Amino acid sequence: MRLALIDTNVWVSAFINQKGYPARVKDAWVRGYFEVVMSVPLLQEINDVLHRPRIKGKYQISEDEIAQFLELLLRRAMLATVSGQIKLCRDEHDNVILETAIKGGAECLVSRDDDIKGDSELIQQMRAHNVRVTRISCRKLEAKLSGRLSRVPLGSPSPCRLWR
Repeated sequence: MRLALIDTNVWVSAFINQKGYPARVKDAWVRGYFEVVMSVPLLQEINDVLHRPRIKGKYQISEDEIAQFLELLLRRAMLATVSGQIKLCRDEHDNVILETAIKGGAECLVSRDDDIKGDSELIQQMRAHNVRVTRISCRKLEAKLSGRLSRVPLGSPSPCRLWR
């Protein structure tokens, strides 16, 4: 089964807007089309972002909803241990994401972060670690998640295409 690291910005977007591409990625993961690798710092960041007063207020997010979402991530995701030793990006936070993907054995890193998806040198460095950096934004994301996509019932949110 394919293993992906989903960046915090994608998880938060999926939580807030249940109809966009990030939500389709989350739904595909929930359905078992691929596995997810996480680390404690990434789980903490998701928790912190969802607890920001501006986010909670604007999107009417309850503590119960946040707890259920984090529980789902904890229960289903594989946890990688990170040490802070990998320094591939200028942004320290992004290094945690990259290290989680590398140490967790992810085949794919899905992000909306321009520092990650827009840096061709970084993308090449990640490929050297067998991690493909992918953005989530367009129709190209459709249907390459796994060989089982043809079994997704019509009318279901379509899983996003992560592997090329």
